[in-house]
Amino acid sequence: MGLADFTDKGCRVGGQILGAFCFVLLVVFSSAFSTIADAADAPLVAKGYKMAGDATKMRIVMDFDREPDIKWFLLRGPNRLVMDLANTRFAIDAKDLKPRGLVKGVRLGELGKGVSRLILTGKGPFAVDKLDVLKNEDGSGYRIAIDMSAASEREFDAALANQALSTGSTVSTDKGGRVGTGPVSNPGHRFTVVIDPGHGGIDGGAEGLHGTIEKNVTLAFATELRDKLAAIGKYDVFMTRDTDEYLRLDDRVRIARQHEADLLISIHADTISVKGIRGATVYTVSDKASDPEAQALADRENLSDQFAGMVIKDDNKEVTDILIDLIRRETHTFSMSFAHTLVGQLSTSVGLINNPQRSAGFKVLKAPDVPSVLVELGYLSNAKDEAQLLDAEWRGKAAQSIANAVALFASARAGIGTGG
Repeated sequence: MGLADFTDKGCRVGGQILGAFCFVLLVVFSSAFSTIADAADAPLVAKGYKMAGDATKMRIVMDFDREPDIKWFLLRGPNRLVMDLANTRFAIDAKDLKPRGLVKGVRLGELGKGVSRLILTGKGPFAVDKLDVLKNEDGSGYRIAIDMSAASEREFDAALANQALSTGSTVSTDKGGRVGTGPVSNPGHRFTVVIDPGHGGIDGGAEGLHGTIEKNVTLAFATELRDKLAAIGKYDVFMTRDTDEYLRLDDRVRIARQHEADLLISIHADTISVKGIRGATVYTVSDKASDPEAQALADRENLSDQFAGMVIKDDNKEVTDILIDLIRRETHTFSMSFAHTLVGQLSTSVGLINNPQRSAGFKVLKAPDVPSVLVELGYLSNAKDEAQLLDAEWRGKAAQSIANAVALFASARAGIGTGG
């Protein structure tokens, strides 16, 4: 074989090897690109869902393996937050979707056309305070964090009106920015009172010497007070319950906030082991009780949430917000003012305990923007008080005194431009 033949054969063999190598590279690269393309086309996985909070404020967090592409909007009838997620598969434990607090229903599923949907149904109107898409700190994926709070129908309608102008998106804005220039004026708002008959349903409350049950006394009195206030014709009056119904404490606060109440009056009747103590007491909220008896009463009333098998932990994070703190201070001032007026009116018609204006950490009085008082009508542990609480004439006098105090308070609020 000559040198030319050897060289020619070598070139042919080399060409075949090079060609084979190129083919292998092509296959490898094609496979890699195919894998990348498949990964890009693979559904996003929603792999975790958590809710925390109560009937006044909730946080919902949903975890994803990659960054989600979402669109969200509000619907009414009932009040709902709807979130559409492109190319998403839900891998969430059904037990994590159990409704709680402000959220009374959770539904999710595929819409088709590569879109899945999550629907949160509120327990009445609500505000979406914040909706963020965040990268997990450990780099393992992303999460959506939604903050919701109880709001009035007027505020929900304002958010709907704003939605008609701009579709919701993954860009998070604060509540004020989302609904326009801030709170919407409401010139037609009348002074609104929410009356809260304490206890109810499986939670009977205190029991009297002769078997009187607190939940029945409070409902009868609250109904009489409602009728007297409604007869005046100047106020909108609502009750947190008008039947023998169990309500958690945070639901009572939610109802007051959703009605944009100017005043919440919670009605109760206590028992005490100390003989001889009788008379009505008016309480406002305080982090520190005015006396040991007030603290003990607040502790008993706050335990009522345990009748539903759930204990709500105190969450004071909102207090750290300066704006909320200022609102609380103003609200507390109004609460104290009404309590003082109420004690003055009750003193002319019914018996009062010594030092009748007291304070303690009642959960039902903790709405940051609703002036609130808790009225202990008397002590079921005292035979004379028990008899009075069952007497229609006494209830009428006491209810009229409270109605007179409401009229004075509403007139004062109107004088400074905050009432109707």
